[in-house]
Amino acid sequence: MKVAVLGCGAWGTALALVLHQNGHDVTMWSYRADEVEVLCKTHESLRLKGIHLPETMLFSAELDCVDGCGLVVFATPSFAVRQTAKAVAPYLKPGTTVVSVTKGIEANTGCRMTEIIRQEINDSCKVVSLSGPSHAEEVARRIPTGVVAACEDAAAAQLVQDAFMNSVFRVYTNPDIVGVELGAALKNVIALCCGVSDGMGLGDNSKALMMTRGMAEMARLGVALGGKSETFAGLSGMGDLIVTCTSMHSRNRRAGILIGQGKSAQEAMKEVGAVVEGYYAAHSAYILAEKMGVDMPVCRCAYEVLYEGKQVQAVVSELMSRSKKDETAETNWK
Repeated sequence: MKVAVLGCGAWGTALALVLHQNGHDVTMWSYRADEVEVLCKTHESLRLKGIHLPETMLFSAELDCVDGCGLVVFATPSFAVRQTAKAVAPYLKPGTTVVSVTKGIEANTGCRMTEIIRQEINDSCKVVSLSGPSHAEEVARRIPTGVVAACEDAAAAQLVQDAFMNSVFRVYTNPDIVGVELGAALKNVIALCCGVSDGMGLGDNSKALMMTRGMAEMARLGVALGGKSETFAGLSGMGDLIVTCTSMHSRNRRAGILIGQGKSAQEAMKEVGAVVEGYYAAHSAYILAEKMGVDMPVCRCAYEVLYEGKQVQAVVSELMSRSKKDETAETNWK
């Protein structure tokens, strides 16, 4: 099958490798012509050092590379999804399956990534979300990984499952695209918070508390927005939360560590040197929680630290001194 991967970041590159290894005809697209030129000459990603890209893999700065593709993968940062979808819409043919692998929530609208894509392409194609605990660095090195392809249309999810799945990249299907996408976006906020905890020198107890209560918040908001609570116990929820909160591959955790050590959010993101999706998701989560009337104290505190300059020491005291709660009353796990 002819495939285009839109975005030459680490994750897009790793997935392009998976698709190429599965025998697909893969072209990677970047909006930057200079980046495409380097890739054509070196066949090595700037973001996945040491990983050789096959000579038969193609690179393009022109969006007409999607013409005739059976599968188009959106792997741009969340803030670029809408403009990329708008630009690529004239080149998409009805019947093409579109896959979003970007994890985020649009700041001003609260839209999930697949919602944005559908809006901009006028619903002309089936749109699937692919998500799960999957560091690009490990996928590119063929370390066993499991993800989930989510779509209300079972046939579309299964097509994506067939396209990506191989002996080291296992793909499950799930009809709950709302829960899958929200889990993917919200876990970045919690991972950033866990990084702050690590940067402050707090212990494993603190991180476990943050992850568990963060997961409860993710599920509460997800269910309020139409997702299923059980989805958050799966790969795109708990699975992705674990890997993002505990690994130094995680940009969100690394940024959080720097903030916990006293740097501002802007200083931390600059030092990480790549997009920190949790920063943007914290704003979106705060707005959505306020709109839906969902109590999300961890995410609210993340917003206050990142956007209002609140001190992390004050946030810890605030969270620990909240009124007494019943653990299971707030979240109805099935």
